[in-house]
Amino acid sequence: MSRRALPTLIALILAGLWGAGLGFAHWRGNLWFLDRVEATMTDLRTLVRGTAKPPELITIVAIDDEAVRHEGAYPLSRATLARLVDTIARLGPKAIALDLLLVDPGEKDNDEALARSLSGSASVIAAAAVYPGGEQWAVAEGDGPIAGVPNAERFLWPLKAFSDAAAVGVVNVTTDKTGTPRFVPLLFRAGDRLETSFPLRVAAMAAGGDPEIAADHLSLGGRSIRTDIGHILPLTFYGPRGTIRTISAATVLEGQLDPRTILDRIVVIGATATGTGDVYPTPFDPILPGVEVMSTAIAHLMAGDAVVRDQYVRLADAGFAVVLPMVLVGLLAWRRNAGGLAAIAGVVLIWLVVNMTAFLHHIWLSAALPMTAAIPPAILFGAAQLWLGRSRAQFFATQSQLLQRVEAPGMGEWLARHGDFLSEPIRTDAAILFIDLSGFTGLSETLGPVATRELLNSFHALVGEEVTNCGGVVTSFMGDGAMILFGLPEPAANDAFNAARCCVGLSSRTNDWLASLPASTASRLGFKIGAHHGTIVASRLGGEGRQHIAAIGDTVNVASRLMEIAADQDAEVAVSDKMLDAAGRDCALFKSGTLKGPMETQIRGRSGSLAIWLWRSAGTQP
Repeated sequence: MSRRALPTLIALILAGLWGAGLGFAHWRGNLWFLDRVEATMTDLRTLVRGTAKPPELITIVAIDDEAVRHEGAYPLSRATLARLVDTIARLGPKAIALDLLLVDPGEKDNDEALARSLSGSASVIAAAAVYPGGEQWAVAEGDGPIAGVPNAERFLWPLKAFSDAAAVGVVNVTTDKTGTPRFVPLLFRAGDRLETSFPLRVAAMAAGGDPEIAADHLSLGGRSIRTDIGHILPLTFYGPRGTIRTISAATVLEGQLDPRTILDRIVVIGATATGTGDVYPTPFDPILPGVEVMSTAIAHLMAGDAVVRDQYVRLADAGFAVVLPMVLVGLLAWRRNAGGLAAIAGVVLIWLVVNMTAFLHHIWLSAALPMTAAIPPAILFGAAQLWLGRSRAQFFATQSQLLQRVEAPGMGEWLARHGDFLSEPIRTDAAILFIDLSGFTGLSETLGPVATRELLNSFHALVGEEVTNCGGVVTSFMGDGAMILFGLPEPAANDAFNAARCCVGLSSRTNDWLASLPASTASRLGFKIGAHHGTIVASRLGGEGRQHIAAIGDTVNVASRLMEIAADQDAEVAVSDKMLDAAGRDCALFKSGTLKGPMETQIRGRSGSLAIWLWRSAGTQP
């Protein structure tokens, strides 16, 4: 396994384990710390979905400001409530639900009147669960179909006269940190006592049968209601207050009620008057009346249009929590460029579309869980990749600097940009220079290794600097000599001119360098330069482990032999007539020093003669 694949595999495994741990906790209902994020994401999805039309099953009779003004007091008297119930009952509703806590005794006659009215109709009244420490939720331990239901300390029950006359349901809801009601528990426990929620009791009465309780759902009227952990029903609101048909209790008391708003409907009576305090914030409305929250839950139970979040949906959430971080880490490892980021953005967009589409189809997939599972591994792995990338960049920068020192200046950069440069031989015109020190071999025998190295190092440095200034390339240093090429990595029209300029510059700088040496050393050293222009074959030579750039051909051989002629003729530079012709009559060789020629000369190892020129800088003697 490669050095890069192993860390990626480890990161994928760790990301999957992180997601699996979060997914298992979510499946068990233990990720309470994500509720705030999930609530915000749910509100956003609800707003994107927009308002929805509620089922034509429910009418809310609101004890609103108008009804309070009509009666002159709040709360309404029990006699007034009795009139409300009697008036509504005569119009044939499926059920009448009073979202009111009738826990305190009133005037005896009025209480008796209300009890008679309740007993004469299919009615449900409210009770409340009281939790230890003022909490709104406590889970009952144990196994079986009712395991995990809210476990109350006790129930705040209506007066016996009312509870004997009507069915009773618990009105508690579960809110998030913002106070928005997210769930309605359908069952409650207090010790060994099990009670039904207000919405479920009303729906059961309207359906004409008691609910059947299973481990992960309820059955009501032959229809299965999928519930979350502890038999809680998720809420999704239809819109702002008044979205569910609402009429004022004053309209009922004044006898101006349209019978069609009551017939075969569930009628929910509740307080909406200013200052009653029974309001909740929702995505659509900051003060949605509690009676509309209860009515929303009843509508979900009757119409089956609630969002579903049960053990199977939670299992799907766990799957996303495992897969999404692994996919993001894999994409980060696959490509760390714009393409990889685009792929990551595409995956995230697909997940968002799937999540939103499921929500529009009443399936509540978690948004917070996959985000929590995916973001930390992606950030940590991305940061690790950046750190490793920086380390690699520093390593390659160091290697590049080293390459620049080993290769000719500019050649290493060119090779980095053009990896296939000279992978195949090429023929090109170029100017070739050779420079060599005379007398160095004998001198090195007396100087010793350290002094010899320092002498060569200073000579190589001046050669490299001058060649670079003139635009050439030192293809190789050969002990006390160097081969210089003008025409790589790309040929130019002024290569011969620059080569002639380099000849003059090298002569001048080498003379200055020799003058700076001790007399005992300088007196034993000299130099010669050979220069020629023509066609060469450039290529890479060597095996896979080590290669070098080489130039071969007759032009190279002639330039090398011209050094010998320069030494024989006591000249500093021997240059071919072809080279001077290519350089032009304005080149530096014609403008400085002494130039003699042309003269026909035999070149060792080459048939025929060659026209050459000899040059010596001004002020120097043979």
